[in-house]
Amino acid sequence: MKNLEKEAFEAHRSLDEPMHRVFLDLFKKYLLVGGLPDAVNRFVASNNIVEVRRVHDAIQQLYREDAAQYDAENKLKIRRIYDLIPSNLENKKKRVQFNEIEGKRGKTFATYADEFEYLIQSGVAIEVKSISNPRFPLVESTMKNLMKLYLNDVGLLTNILYRYNIRAVLDDERSINLGSVYESVVASELLAHGYHLYYYDNKGKGEVDFLIDDYDRLTAVPVEVKSGKDYARHKALDKFIANPDYHIKRAVVLSNEREFRTEGIKEYIPVYFVMFFRPSTPMMM
Repeated sequence: MKNLEKEAFEAHRSLDEPMHRVFLDLFKKYLLVGGLPDAVNRFVASNNIVEVRRVHDAIQQLYREDAAQYDAENKLKIRRIYDLIPSNLENKKKRVQFNEIEGKRGKTFATYADEFEYLIQSGVAIEVKSISNPRFPLVESTMKNLMKLYLNDVGLLTNILYRYNIRAVLDDERSINLGSVYESVVASELLAHGYHLYYYDNKGKGEVDFLIDDYDRLTAVPVEVKSGKDYARHKALDKFIANPDYHIKRAVVLSNEREFRTEGIKEYIPVYFVMFFRPSTPMMM
């Protein structure tokens, strides 16, 4: 089945409706289970979300305790930063709020540099660096004082957010915003495939979920992730593309819609196709 999907991706072809439903269902189950081996094995053996959540609980407790190399004060800061990741992602800006870590004003990235370093280098959290003026290569434009953090596994996030309520993820409940969940799985996939992760944050022009380097065209590629039916509405992305100073030649919108289509330089791609994104592989025509 995976070969058929890869062929469709490479040909920029939409899957038929039955196949799309199969892969979207598998994608949503992945949102619940995640990709950590113990959780996957427990799901395969039991097909029981309660059992899977017990594995998630144990892993998250291990993460909170695994900062033993630090003294008590640093350990508490690490735990606090980790515990704040889901709530930060639910905020409008989604970036780390340094003042909330200890409830003190005037704090910056430098205040907690060691704690962030531990979480990122240990693989517990995924860092996405801020850029306000994107130029290729993106590493030259990074703003070190602003960042987003994602959990390293989407199953851990849905455990925190929805616990045993699998319908919140599987049924596209209108009252539930799955934006941070979809973004988390895209972040982990892009990172696993060798991308360096950035996002666009400009006070006057809005935000774009991710920026990645296009090594063939020597420009940045904005990637917007949509979890709902309004996938074609993206004002910040449109402004970003329209800026002549950025020289954007292609953009990607990921959603759970079936159709693989092009609109100008925007490529609308089913979100499960992110599994085939590679830095050396063109993502659009």
